[in-house]
Amino acid sequence: MADGPRDARSPGSDAPGRDSTSNDSAASDSAASDSAGSSPPGPHAAIPCSSLRERFTCDLFDRLWWRYRQRVPYAASYEQLIAGSGDTFQNDHIAFRTLGWQSPYTGIASLTRVFDALGYRMAGTYDFPEKHLTAVHMAHPVEGFPLLFISELKCWELSVHARRLLADTMNTYREPASMEVLSQLTQLDNSSPADRASLLDRAVSWFEQLPTRVVPERTALEDLNRESQYAAWVLVHGFAVNHFTALVNSHQSLALNSLEKTVVALREAGVPMKDSIEGAPGSRLRQTATAAATVEVLVMEEDRSVTVPWPYAYFELAERGTVYDAETGAQVPFRGFLGPQATHLFEMTRKSGG
Repeated sequence: MADGPRDARSPGSDAPGRDSTSNDSAASDSAASDSAGSSPPGPHAAIPCSSLRERFTCDLFDRLWWRYRQRVPYAASYEQLIAGSGDTFQNDHIAFRTLGWQSPYTGIASLTRVFDALGYRMAGTYDFPEKHLTAVHMAHPVEGFPLLFISELKCWELSVHARRLLADTMNTYREPASMEVLSQLTQLDNSSPADRASLLDRAVSWFEQLPTRVVPERTALEDLNRESQYAAWVLVHGFAVNHFTALVNSHQSLALNSLEKTVVALREAGVPMKDSIEGAPGSRLRQTATAAATVEVLVMEEDRSVTVPWPYAYFELAERGTVYDAETGAQVPFRGFLGPQATHLFEMTRKSGG
């Protein structure tokens, strides 16, 4: 995996898992030692794990977190804020975006199969007709693991012109994670430390590299952005994390123990915030976000590659209410999503003029 800035990434060249790794006998050491490099522990390191596969999943999320944090300065501002108040960052959910395309076949399944192999299961489906989007959320059986929100643009609902703009790039899409890699992820508890380290590096690279073998033409990208900012976003950012989310319910300090207080504190720290909070006080789910950070992305212009600024990702805040559990009769935290809220949050990455 390249360690240079992802703000101007090169397109990917190989599908993940082209070289196989063997699964040796079960190792007694923790997969935490498989994490590469010098990055300090991330927010997922504290999640209690009872298997090597669970620890691998947390290590993957932390590696993705540090890459995201390098490009979204508001995430570091939040970390500084809670460090001062004595609170902790609990990640509520991670969001990813995909393009639904038929040949090659891409979309939600490109990611859900990877996370299914890591122990996640489907937990909800959502439809956003006005935005031509559909989405799922996945949940892990172990408490403390973040939810995953994975959306897909139904490209067949776009105009003929937009589909033509997409076609040149989509025709170079890399293959999805291979059957062998999915099997290796499923069997992580029986793998060696060296195999886990290699697989972790390749998994991170798969999320961080563009999923296409070419970068889009600048004029085509800007034209596409006028019809679908979501489609343009995926062309330049691929499977990179769209946002991480702080669960405000984990804040214990009086200064930050509500969504409103946390928003005010971030604004006072100079962080640009969404104008409003989605969801009424006391409702099942309330969300808001910072502005999207802008990064440099690679495009083609006059037969050469250049970089242009493009909205990347925001940092989200969520506050969850409770719902009645018919099986136990108890009030339990709401662990789903509400479609109308997500509709508004999708717009946070709109490029001005698009």
